[in-house]
This record gives sequence, structure tokens and C-alpha cells, in this order.
Amino acid sequence: MKCKIPVLLNLYFGLFFIPTVFAQQNIFVLPAHSHNDYEHERPLFDALECNFKSIEADVYAIGDSLFVAHNSEDIKPGRTLRTLYLEPLKNQITKNNGSVYGNGEEVILFIDIKDDGLKTYQLLHKILENFKQDLTVFENGVKKTGSILVVVSGNRPFEFMQVQKIRYAGYDGRLENLESDISPNLMPVVSDNWPKYFKWDGIGEMPETEKQKLTELSKKAKQKGYVLRFWGTPNRTVEQRITVWTELKIAGVGLIGADDLGELQKFLVQDE
Repeated sequence: MKCKIPVLLNLYFGLFFIPTVFAQQNIFVLPAHSHNDYEHERPLFDALECNFKSIEADVYAIGDSLFVAHNSEDIKPGRTLRTLYLEPLKNQITKNNGSVYGNGEEVILFIDIKDDGLKTYQLLHKILENFKQDLTVFENGVKKTGSILVVVSGNRPFEFMQVQKIRYAGYDGRLENLESDISPNLMPVVSDNWPKYFKWDGIGEMPETEKQKLTELSKKAKQKGYVLRFWGTPNRTVEQRITVWTELKIAGVGLIGADDLGELQKFLVQDE
């Protein structure tokens, strides 16, 4: 399902063939996450068109570049983190007066490391240094908010990140870290696998005990300054997706993920 966009934006695409998002001071950014964003017809821009807060890219290190792909056999020439995400985001920020959407709000870019965690993260750090003027930067544990918050997921070198004096990325934690004293300036997000913690599959009513569990996890994450996210939520049918999204929204989960961006956008804006 496509996201609904203004007629003028459609005309812009038709005339110039350059995907962009107009600067809007009052734009409403949705608490939504574009799962495996690079698999969409227009990586990054489909999610921006839907006003998504969060975008995900899986990466592999080859030479001095990070290639975007879910599996190593899917790597294609030219599809790098720089060309698909970092450079286009930089251009958006320039066009929109200093932020991705033009409203000053920080956008999250998840970078899921699929190969060697430490080696690839060190390369990522070098690449991000070239874009540091647009990034949220952590220096000696202090956060300086920028236009893009990079969050490292997948194979994450926690010990290395923990001792860095300057970081251009945060660590993607897990639910087991909720009871820790890790600062949100190191671990701004907590993500985990839905089936690992919940038996409910989106069919029928969610058991009250699991509703309470979800609410408590969301509340605790907020209290500690973390954004909460789940992957692997039930999504075989539209009914399952809508039912699960409803419970996530009621519980106040920080980010709701989807593959069908238009469908999630429609769900989130229906009551706004």
C-alpha cells in the first residue's frame, strides 16, 4: 500500500524525477519503523513519504564501503549505506532547513551489522565521521542532538562502543538490559523479538496477563529514557497486523514496525 502524498508532490516527482520531501514546520512524524527499508521500491524515500520516524538498513563491510543487503548473496554494486541513506539524508536536511522533515525532529537510522561486529562498526564510525554535522553525537557520555540518531543493531560491539570518547551512534539494547543501569546516551533504544516474550499471535483477544506485561515493559522503557521496539510481531494477515499494532499503540510502545509502510501509516493517522 502506497502512502498518500500531496498532489503537488506527485507533480514534483513527475516533472523532475527527484524524490524529496517538502519542508513542513508542522509535519506529524509517526512513531513508525520501516523494517528492511532497502527492500522497498525507493529505499528511504518511501519511508519519508509516509512520515516514518525510523528506518532500518542491514549492512556488510567490503573494502572501505558498507553495502546494504539482507544476505551477502544479495549485495549489488552501488547499493551502499552512503549512496542509499547518508547522502540522501544529508540532502534532505539541507533542503529542509536543518532537519530531515523540516520540523527539527530527530530521525532514527538503524544500521544492522550482519557480519563482523567490531570490524564493521569501526568502518561505520569512519564513514559517519564525514556526516557528523548532521548526526546526533555522543561525546564523553553527553548527547548533542542532531538531525539523525544512528542506532547500531545486529552484531553490536558493546564493550568497544562503551569506552569511545566520541560516538556517532547509539547501541540497540535488548529487553534483558531494561534492568541495567546503561545510560540512554549509550543505549537509546531497546529492541527485541516478539515471540521470545509473547505467545499471543494476534488472533483473538490478547490475554490480559500479556497486555499487562507489554504495558509494564513500555512504561519501564520510558522511565529509563529508552525507545522500545519489537521485531517479529505477527503479520501474516491484515487482521493480525492491525490487532497487534493496536495493542502496541495502546501500550505506548515507542516504535511500531512494518513492511507495508502505507498500511501502517493509514493505521496510525486514522485517529489523529
